[in-house]
Amino acid sequence: MYETVLLATDGSACADRAAERAIDLASTYGADLHAVYAIETRTAYDTAIVERDEVEANLRAEGESILGDVADRAAEAGVEATTAIEMGVPADVIEAYAEAHDADVIVLGRRGRSELRRALLGSTTDALVRESPVPVMIVGEDEEAS
Repeated sequence: MYETVLLATDGSACADRAAERAIDLASTYGADLHAVYAIETRTAYDTAIVERDEVEANLRAEGESILGDVADRAAEAGVEATTAIEMGVPADVIEAYAEAHDADVIVLGRRGRSELRRALLGSTTDALVRESPVPVMIVGEDEEAS
C-alpha cells in the first residue's frame, strides 16, 4: 500500500504524534521513511535584532535536533529514516519534496507550534489538504499512533 512515507515535522506535539504514525506506517508496510523540516522563509527573518545568518543557523540546528530525534525513534522501530531540511514556504516545500521522492502519503500534525503564525499566514495542513496531489494523513495531538 505504501512504499514511501513522508513525515512533515516542526517539532510540535502534533508533529510528534505524526512521527509515531509515520514510523508505524513505514514499519508495517516496509516502506521508506522520509522526514522533512521546513525553515519558514516568510517569517524566519522578521527581526532586526538578530542577523539573518544567525537566525538561519539557529533554525537549522533546531531542525537537525528534531530530525535526529525522529531518526532515532525510527531506528528503534527498525526503520531507516532519510531526513532533510529545506527552506521555503512549508506547504510548498513539503509538496515539492513529496513529489520529488514519489511519496505515497504525507503525514503531518493537525496543528503547528505557533497558533498566531497559523492564524496570520494560513495553515500548512489546510494548504496541503487543498493543494497536494499526494494523499495527506493528519494526526491530532491526542490521537493514538496505531
